[in-house]
Amino acid sequence: MGGIIWREALRFVHQRGRFVSALVRPLVWLFIFAAGFRSVLGVSIIPPYQTYILYDAYITPGLMAMIQLFNGMQSSLSMVYDRETGNMRTLLVSPFPRWYLLTSKLLAGTAVSILQVYAYLLIAYFWGIEPDSLWGYVTVLPALLLSGLMLGALGMALSSLVRQLENFAGVMNFVIFPMFFASSALYPLWKVQEGSPWLATVCQLNPFTYAVELIRFALYLQVDWTSLAVVSGCLVVFLGAAIFAYDPARGMLIRRGGAAE
Repeated sequence: MGGIIWREALRFVHQRGRFVSALVRPLVWLFIFAAGFRSVLGVSIIPPYQTYILYDAYITPGLMAMIQLFNGMQSSLSMVYDRETGNMRTLLVSPFPRWYLLTSKLLAGTAVSILQVYAYLLIAYFWGIEPDSLWGYVTVLPALLLSGLMLGALGMALSSLVRQLENFAGVMNFVIFPMFFASSALYPLWKVQEGSPWLATVCQLNPFTYAVELIRFALYLQVDWTSLAVVSGCLVVFLGAAIFAYDPARGMLIRRGGAAE
């Protein structure tokens, strides 16, 4: 586990563009999109907020989750690359079971995503966006860990279905953008319900919505138990699917000819 986490950390340090791109996306939304609508849009008093808030403060938890969503997919993209180049064989010769190696890889990717999120929070702090209490930066950590693991496990499960690096980019677009926009990251669900009831239903079925709400409540020293249960359940399902898919005897890789690679 230490070796896998260290390898992922080195890859993250050497790929500085990955760190910059992870921050550019949410900062563009914060500095341009949210700032443009700051005086027009606002959010009424809904949990966990105790007062009327500005729009850029509302979308901050959604942008934090977006960082983890993109990072989870990029981390899974590296698994497709390692499988193509043969670097994954270095891990597979380990005497450890496959589930342990995948969990280690998942923890390494989640740790990187948490660093990126806190870098974003630091910039947002100087932009004037902060929780009601500084303790929010501490209480949000378990939520970031759980949501990062869930989104990383989802990407890991999807990576088992893709044999070529070029195909994974298309899969990412079909997963990332629908999950992000059909959620509560950019607008409250009650507002979506007023405009489109069927879209509100889709948002309620989207696990990314519950990852956003788990982070949102934790940032304000509260626990959304429904989101906690959904995120935990999805983590178990996605990780179980990834472990099964990467099983050399039963998973998708052997069915798609990946074992020969």
